[in-house]
Amino acid sequence: MGKPVNLNRYRKTKARAEKKARADQNAVEFGRSKAEKDLAKARKAQDVRRLDGHKRDE
Repeated sequence: MGKPVNLNRYRKTKARAEKKARADQNAVEFGRSKAEKDLAKARKAQDVRRLDGHKRDE
């Protein structure tokens, strides 16, 4: 006869592995590098400055 298996531990280990796989897939799909994030932040700041420069004073 084989060694007894803790089914709760097996279930939780399987759930963790599926969650990790989904997280890795999301990181590939939605993740951006630090350089890309910094570039987007700089472009947004530039757009805000440009827009503020065209505001009219009332």
